[in-house]
Amino acid sequence: MNGFGVKLCANGEEGLSAWKKGKFDLCLVDVMMPRKDGFSFARDVRSLDRDIPLIFLTARAMKEDRIEGLKIGADDYLTKPFSMEELLLRIRAVLRRGGAHAAPEEPAAFALGSFTFDPAKRTLRRGRNVRRLTSRESDLLRLLCLAMHSTLDRGAALRELWGDDSYFNSRSMDVFVSRLRKYLHADPAVEIQNVAGKGLRLVAGGLQQPGATRRPGRRS
Repeated sequence: MNGFGVKLCANGEEGLSAWKKGKFDLCLVDVMMPRKDGFSFARDVRSLDRDIPLIFLTARAMKEDRIEGLKIGADDYLTKPFSMEELLLRIRAVLRRGGAHAAPEEPAAFALGSFTFDPAKRTLRRGRNVRRLTSRESDLLRLLCLAMHSTLDRGAALRELWGDDSYFNSRSMDVFVSRLRKYLHADPAVEIQNVAGKGLRLVAGGLQQPGATRRPGRRS
C-alpha cells in the first residue's frame, strides 16, 4: 500500500531461503520467529552480506535484546506496538542511509479518469467542480489509488486507518466506500470494485478485473 514490493515469510528458515534466492533492499525481521529466530536469521544473513539493512521488530523491550541486535548489525530496532507511520519513516530513513533503492515517490495528485485527486489538499476535482473530502475519505481514497488496479487488502486498510479490523470498523469503512463510489459515479470508467474475500480494487479505465464485482446498480 505504500509502494514497496514485499515478500512475507512465516519463519526464519523460510526467510533465509527467500533471501538467498532473491534480491532485497531491506530485511524487516521479527525477533520471535519459529524454527529460526530473528537473531539467528540476522547472523546468517550478516555472514554473507554485511551491507543489507536490517530492522528488528520485537515485543520485548529488554535492554539485552536491543544490545544483541546492535551487535549483530541491526540498522534499527522497533518495539511493539508501533504505528505504521513510524515504521515507514524508519524504513525510508534506513534505505536513505544505506544507499539502497529509495521508496517510490508518491505522486502529488492522482488522475482517476476525468477526476484529479489531491491527497494533501483532500480535494477531488472534475473540471470546475471541486469536492472537499473528509480526512477519512481522503485517506481511504489515497490507499486505493496507491494500489490502483490491484487489490487493496481489506484487513490491512482497516488496521492502517482505523487501528484494527473489528466488525464495527469494517462496517464503518463500508460507509466511506459507499460515499467515495457516490462521488466517483459521474465517470463510468472509474470504479471501486469488490474482490470477494480479499478487499477492494480501484480501476480507472472501465476494465473489469478477474474476481472483481461491480458495485450494485452499476450498468455493465
